[in-house]
Amino acid sequence: MTDHPADQSGSRPAGLSTGAAADRPPGPGPDPASPTSPVMVAARIENCGRPPVVADGSSPVPGAGQELVRVLAAPITPLDLLCASGTSYFGTPALPYVPGVQGVGSVDGRLVWFPTAAGMAAGDGSMAELALVRAEDLVDLPAGADPYAMAALGLSAVAAYLALTWRGELARGEQVLVLGGGGVVGQAAIQLARLAGARRVVAAARSERGRQRARWAGADAVVPLGPVTSADDPPVSPQAVTADPRATPEAVAREVEELARRLAAACDGPVDLVLDPLFGVPAAAAARTLRNGGRLVNLGGSASETCPLDSATLRSRSLRLLGYTNNELTREQRAAAITYVAQQSAAGRLRVEHEVMPLAEAADAWRRQAAGTAKGRIVLRTG
Repeated sequence: MTDHPADQSGSRPAGLSTGAAADRPPGPGPDPASPTSPVMVAARIENCGRPPVVADGSSPVPGAGQELVRVLAAPITPLDLLCASGTSYFGTPALPYVPGVQGVGSVDGRLVWFPTAAGMAAGDGSMAELALVRAEDLVDLPAGADPYAMAALGLSAVAAYLALTWRGELARGEQVLVLGGGGVVGQAAIQLARLAGARRVVAAARSERGRQRARWAGADAVVPLGPVTSADDPPVSPQAVTADPRATPEAVAREVEELARRLAAACDGPVDLVLDPLFGVPAAAAARTLRNGGRLVNLGGSASETCPLDSATLRSRSLRLLGYTNNELTREQRAAAITYVAQQSAAGRLRVEHEVMPLAEAADAWRRQAAGTAKGRIVLRTG
């Protein structure tokens, strides 16, 4: 579900070697990588905690082992926001820098996905007309891939896919519970679980808007994580999903018990696998829905960095609690996962709600993504 007309039919920007020429929209003009175009437009973080500033700058020059990517689509992800805040575990980034930890672009007529270390290490990222990328990190995308849809999926879909299949060992016929089902990871996980053969996928989300996204993604049932809100309510901070830190242990236990009851009522018997990007009370409640030997894979702590999971639940069912991070993937694992995600996206079997905004409006897009008022993941149109 997107707001950009150019990619409603899955067409691709001009200059790519695959797909019918008649289906391509007009090209973006002269190649900014040519010797006659030494200047490019980029969004730059000049001060931590502030939106990027869009301005002209010098075009980068590739070194040994690098490729100059003509960027087409750059998503604004939670990792981008975190790194630019100056409060991440990677430390304060060197300023100024171009944000964007991933993107989709073209190299020699090939449509490619690429990662960067922007905000985590020295160097610039994807939110510019051009980006320098190590050649070995480029992943070719299949014919028919929509660059904006693929940018929206990106590493979030990789996390959902590998947390389900590699860490979670999802088997055909199992029942899956997806927490945070309205987010990009959650929407992708709902669809990817189905593609992997899950018999039933239940999702949980905080807001009505999030629950609508989970239903749109194909969840069999959707459960509110907290008090029911309307689609017009202001966004609720992720921390509101978990218990007030001043609450008594008894109050937290009641909250866990009540949410566990709602989750279990939506499931068809005990759950085999929980995908958890939230932690906190939601994870503790979801663990109570698991069968003996069931698995819970945690890949984030957007609700809380701690969790009131009781020892009795963990031990009495011999549960397996597993952690997941994209940072532990090999280059080969990441490339294989991106390829699978791209194939499913190109086939129309995998999508997440997103909207596309021009690079010139990066500051406004950044504010909206940070405030939670965007229509899903915002992807900057850079080409």
